[in-house]
Amino acid sequence: MKTKLALILIILPIFVHSQNVIPEISTYLGSNQRNYYGNKAPDTLEVLWKLNLGEGISPAYGNPNKVWKGAGWTGQALFIREGNKDFLIQPSFDYNLKKINANTQEIIWEYKFDDILKGSPVLWENKTAKNEEEHFVILQGSRRGIGNNLNSPKVYSYRAISYHTGNELWRMNVKQTISYSRDVDGTAIIINDTAYIPLENGIFTVFSPDKRKAKKKKGFYEPKVYQEINYFKLSDTLSHGTNIEIESAPALLNNRIYTTAGCGRVYGYNIAKRDTDWIFEIGSDLDGSPTATYDNKLLIPVEKDYIKGKGGVYKLNPSKLPENSVEWFYPTPDKKWFHWHGGLVGSVATNDAYSDSLHLAAFVGIDGYLNIIQHDSISEFMALGTDAKTLYPTPHLIYRRFVGGTISTPIFVENKLIVALDEALYLFEIQANGNVVELAKHSPIEIDATPIAMDGKIYIASRDGYLYCFGRK
Repeated sequence: MKTKLALILIILPIFVHSQNVIPEISTYLGSNQRNYYGNKAPDTLEVLWKLNLGEGISPAYGNPNKVWKGAGWTGQALFIREGNKDFLIQPSFDYNLKKINANTQEIIWEYKFDDILKGSPVLWENKTAKNEEEHFVILQGSRRGIGNNLNSPKVYSYRAISYHTGNELWRMNVKQTISYSRDVDGTAIIINDTAYIPLENGIFTVFSPDKRKAKKKKGFYEPKVYQEINYFKLSDTLSHGTNIEIESAPALLNNRIYTTAGCGRVYGYNIAKRDTDWIFEIGSDLDGSPTATYDNKLLIPVEKDYIKGKGGVYKLNPSKLPENSVEWFYPTPDKKWFHWHGGLVGSVATNDAYSDSLHLAAFVGIDGYLNIIQHDSISEFMALGTDAKTLYPTPHLIYRRFVGGTISTPIFVENKLIVALDEALYLFEIQANGNVVELAKHSPIEIDATPIAMDGKIYIASRDGYLYCFGRK
């Protein structure tokens, strides 16, 4: 007896990638070069709205029950458009990463970590995702977790969350090293399907952000790690003790990823060679992130700790050998402020994304002075470098003014400069002739985070507990 074969057609659902998601600011300081901050700033600082971000407890400075409100360093939000709606992705001290409707202030979802969130997120589009949940992925770090210590078997302080659903996709174990920290303050660089991030344990980690390559271990998915490189030496403990953590976000310039490390070095990871092949020695604690400039150089913020000379800002040319790479050095005065002694904790902003002629850089030192320089112009003055013995050229100074202490990073947007401080928020305008004019000031407000400026509005989180939106009513 012959059997008839029936042809059964199975129609599988086809996932159509989200077409209406437009990431306007998708990483810390706007790009992998860390030099874009938004499309348009306002001309005044009226409070349009504020949203309570909550608070959390996390030990600090000998206080096991320190209360942290709002959000802090670096704490910059992402700005994403979906059709006619605008959304912010905001890390907060209440342990939650939040997706917020910037038009209505509605919280769309919250994902809870095990500790307060520091650092800033990055959004990755997985162009080969098979479902909506894994199409857009947010990577965010936190402190090591309440109840965890340096000896804990697992510290999951870096995680991936679905942009669309707020669900966890994977979590990374930050291993124990000689560093005193297993937190994650940095922001990853993602190139195609590979991510690069320096962790606070001092390890530069290369991994896949794709959940499909993750493995489930003891109930959680952990990402596939391709490479781990120690960005410290055991001998660094002689000068730095266990303070060799990395709190910065690396910057991409040409074929290298540059990291400012807490051990006092700038490391350049060669993507093609899959190896670190450029190292510049400074010696101080380096917390701020490097900034790439239009002329293929790096602006490096330097703290005062562990060095004989002053902190300040280096401009480096990484196309040269490290020992010949210094273009100029701008020192800042020593000053004790909280537990810092001078130099910079925040990063250096440039207007390169907005100007084709006058190329400026701005930064605020621990001494409380705002400095605006022309970063591609050398002055007639020389200055001692961080070793207190080598003389270097200095850049042309445009503007210097005392504004107050900060660890935040200022931002340029077109001809505006926004400066967030420990006690105020300033808005300046740089006129065509180079003059700097103060447009507005909002105080009192305590800010450690970095702002963004979109569509004539400024979004910034504060240590008073709130996320603010400034502009003109």
